[in-house]
Amino acid sequence: MVSGISRRRLLGAGAGVGAALAVGVPASARTAAREEGRSLDELYEAAVRESGKLVIYAGGDTATQQDAMAAAFRARFPKIALTLVVDYSKFHDVRVDNQFATGTLVPDVVQFQTVQNFPRWKQQGRLLRYKPAGFDKVYDRFKDADGAWVAVGVYAFSYSYNVAGVGGNVPTSPRDLTNPRWRGQIASAYPNDDDATLYLYKRYAEAYGWSWIAELAQQQVSFARGSHTPALALNSGQKALGLGGSGNPRATSPTRWVVPAKDPFMAWGQRAAILADAPNQTAAKLYLNWQLTMARQETSFNGWSVRTDMAAPAGLRPIWTYANAGLDGFPAFMGDRAEVERWRQTFALYFGEVAGAPTPGWLGLHPGR
Repeated sequence: MVSGISRRRLLGAGAGVGAALAVGVPASARTAAREEGRSLDELYEAAVRESGKLVIYAGGDTATQQDAMAAAFRARFPKIALTLVVDYSKFHDVRVDNQFATGTLVPDVVQFQTVQNFPRWKQQGRLLRYKPAGFDKVYDRFKDADGAWVAVGVYAFSYSYNVAGVGGNVPTSPRDLTNPRWRGQIASAYPNDDDATLYLYKRYAEAYGWSWIAELAQQQVSFARGSHTPALALNSGQKALGLGGSGNPRATSPTRWVVPAKDPFMAWGQRAAILADAPNQTAAKLYLNWQLTMARQETSFNGWSVRTDMAAPAGLRPIWTYANAGLDGFPAFMGDRAEVERWRQTFALYFGEVAGAPTPGWLGLHPGR
């Protein structure tokens, strides 16, 4: 025994390190990370010298959904040629896996809703261990302790309503959506298409029972691909109520997106990571540092920040204080793919198969190359 560690354990640990080296895991994916000490301007200069390029794969519903973020980045760092590719996270993640398998990696940064991939990629040595400035201020469960990934924003799904469309009949709970007066007046993303919407519907089923789901299935809900579609239907006045999409809880017109006091909704930290084999790692570091700045976090469309040292806007609390948000449940749910599939196919029995082309379009194997 040496310092309480057996010879067998020492040999086992050495074998593990040797195995990792044997499969070509980069040292940057194995070594401990310290929090970044360089300023944004210093990182910017280094990124320009490195290549002046950055490629990001981001989860989203439409090609233009991240345009505001991209415009802000380009305005702050005009010498960086940013390529931003938006697609459903469930397509992006397998796209990246295929690029790993074929040695054709395109992105430097991955920023996805499919949170289950990040621990797996870390274990495989695919992610750079890196801690941007402000990492210590990020909510603990919104980051990997070793710096393999960090959440750069908070997303949340709930129900919403068009203020004029509901008139004096404002629903006070998702439970109210099965009232016959709302038949034909509800828009929703498919729960069997988008995993965040799926988790929201799962929470409703567990809270209200399968009889409530059966009643909802009789409401002639207008299902569509893309979690942005309920907001489109409500903002245009086509529907009165929406399910399975994000929104700004501070907005009061023409729609209201509801943070329930007790009923379930769902939220998560949108994870981002630098790939260990990324060719433009300095620009990738610049991006993560910029995203975690207080100035950038203050631009959050829904008011929530991933940082613990920032106060929530009036009327809101930090997202991790909402016990009904399922914050820890979503990553656990996403990690059990057999369970996800059971829920997905069960909802298909109630609401029908997914129909329609993906809203970001068909992007193929190597978008952004």
